[in-house]
Amino acid sequence: MIKGSTYSDVELLAAIGRRDQLNNAIYFIYQQYSQTIQSFILANSGMPADAEDIFQETVVIFIDLVKKNKFRGEASVKTFLTAIARNLWLNEMKKRERSEIREKAFENERDLTELDISQHMANQEVKQQFLEVLGKLGENCKKLLTLVYYENMSMKDIVHHLPYENEQVVRNKKYKCLQSLTAMIKENPLIARLVNKQ
Repeated sequence: MIKGSTYSDVELLAAIGRRDQLNNAIYFIYQQYSQTIQSFILANSGMPADAEDIFQETVVIFIDLVKKNKFRGEASVKTFLTAIARNLWLNEMKKRERSEIREKAFENERDLTELDISQHMANQEVKQQFLEVLGKLGENCKKLLTLVYYENMSMKDIVHHLPYENEQVVRNKKYKCLQSLTAMIKENPLIARLVNKQ
């Protein structure tokens, strides 16, 4: 057959079955059906590269089915090719959708992980800043505030741990230490911001 001439469906199937006519048959399929099938892909969210890939895959599948005598001729070649292309494209879109869902899930998980890490770092930063501030308050204030707020000790118990005469002295000292701490926090915007975030 000379390129450019036409095949009927029956002649096309016969040409695919004969090795010496296969290239001509493929050329005819491209000439006759590529535009219709590629237009279908483009009209259904496909890109030009998708349309070309799907058409090529369609031709390969069609030729394979014909060679295995699995095309019974119940529909026209055009209808059959279109059906193959449609199924291939639907499967491709489902695959991409699943991939997109997985990608979004991964992104969301990554965002949450990064949020957890940044939150943890902020908490660590607050603790570090407080330790530095407590250190600047002096050893007595540091010990006293640690016993009150970290060890949850009563004023009575603190009298036995620190060199103070009675509970009233401990209360007064605690009040002065808290005033100093508050002043230091106000002087340091970074610490104030971190504290307010908690």
